[in-house]
Amino acid sequence: MKALIFGAGGQDGYYLRRILDREGIETIGISRSDGDVSDQSFVESLISEHRPDHIFHFAANSTTSHEAMFDNNAAIVTGSLNILEAAYRHSRDSRVFLSGSAMQFENDGTPIDENTPFAALSPYAVSRIASVYAARYYRGLSVRVYVGYFFNHDSPLRRPSHINKKIALAALNGEPVEIGNIGVKKEFNFAGDIMEAVWTLVEQDEIFEAVIGSGRAHSIQEWVELCFGSVDKDWRDYVRIKKDFRAEYEVLVSNPALMNSLGWKPAVDIVELSKMMMRK
Repeated sequence: MKALIFGAGGQDGYYLRRILDREGIETIGISRSDGDVSDQSFVESLISEHRPDHIFHFAANSTTSHEAMFDNNAAIVTGSLNILEAAYRHSRDSRVFLSGSAMQFENDGTPIDENTPFAALSPYAVSRIASVYAARYYRGLSVRVYVGYFFNHDSPLRRPSHINKKIALAALNGEPVEIGNIGVKKEFNFAGDIMEAVWTLVEQDEIFEAVIGSGRAHSIQEWVELCFGSVDKDWRDYVRIKKDFRAEYEVLVSNPALMNSLGWKPAVDIVELSKMMMRK
């Protein structure tokens, strides 16, 4: 068996590749240095040549800022359409996975599931929503396309600019760190667990979309306390709170009942995740 991973250079691609290796699947990883998922001819040539059993699309600019609108559209929307059309033309038996996001749903602070309505509150959400409708269209053309809606997940491979990694590095190095609202609650999942859920989902024959998260929300302050506490530092000596900061949400949490019904549950909790990300 063979798999293609678009966006293989990030943490998701790394942990998924480990799962595919375990399953004995030959994997071809595509990063930005190899080619652009928004280049239709590049994507079509890859898929027509390899006719993979699985195709995973993780390539994206993971920011909700307005300035990233066209980058998001190119990677997420155009990239998804390129992959789906190439699978439709050349590799109809491929199982295609597209990343979705918690940020594309209406959020009133209650747990989000597959029936929660979408909300186009940012360019990033607009792109994610469009890619889901593309998936549903091609599913009607008999392409087996799956969507997993990811809630926050981390690993030691997170970039230093990401807030959870930034906090961990500040604790390790004894450096100051500026944070917005430490009362915001979100999930702290391990990327390896989330990729196990992806693999579980793409093995299904009747379920094609699922919320992927732990269903457990923790405050950013709890994360701060765990990271600084593990090196016996008082976080109050290092954390600076941004003035006039407005968070995108107060609580962002999933209802993972569907994935749980398929036999998947996360193995790593926030405490173990903090230990992983605090190791030098």
